Amino acid sequence: MSVQKKKAGTAKKSEDGIRVIKKYPNRRLYDTDTSSYITLAEVKGLVMSNEPFVVRDAKTNEDLTRSILLQIILEEETAGVPIFSEQVLANIIRFYGHSMQDFMGSYLEKNVQIFMDLQNKMSEQSQSVTPEMWQQFMNMQSPMMQGMMGTYLEQSRNAFTQMQEQMQKNSEQVLAAFGLKR
Repeated sequence: MSVQKKKAGTAKKSEDGIRVIKKYPNRRLYDTDTSSYITLAEVKGLVMSNEPFVVRDAKTNEDLTRSILLQIILEEETAGVPIFSEQVLANIIRFYGHSMQDFMGSYLEKNVQIFMDLQNKMSEQSQSVTPEMWQQFMNMQSPMMQGMMGTYLEQSRNAFTQMQEQMQKNSEQVLAAFGLKR
C-alpha cells in the first residue's frame, strides 16, 4: 500500500479499509484519502500498485469502479499497442446476452489470474538473470521457461475443463427439471 501524506482528520476509507474515490458530475475524480482531485492515470497507478479502491458517484453513492476501469482500458487500447485485437473484441461482444456469458467471464478471470501468477513467478526468478540469460529465456530456449509455459497451459486447460464440467452439470440439471435424463 502506498504511503502518502494525509491532512489531519481528512483521510477517509470505507469500513473495510478500501480507498474511496468520488466521481463528481463534472467528471472529476476526488480521492478522499489524499483530499485531492486525481486523474485516470493516477487511478491506473492505484491499480498497478494493487491499492484497493472503489469509485463512487458523489451524489448517488453508486459504485462506478467497473466503469472507471473500463475507461482506463479504453485509453490504454487506443494509446499504444492494444492487447485486444478486433476479432477478440468482437468475440467478447458476442458472449453478452448469450447463455455462455457467465462461463466465459469466469474462464477469462481464471486465465488472467493464472497468467498473472506466471508473470509474478517469472519476475521473482529473473532478478539475478544476466541480459544474455534473459534473451535465451525469452526465446523459449530455457528449460525453466518451457516448464513455466507448460504449467500455464496445463492450468489454462484445467480451467477450461472445469468450465466444461460446470456446463455439463448445469445442462443435466435443466434436463432433469424437465423430466429428461441424459
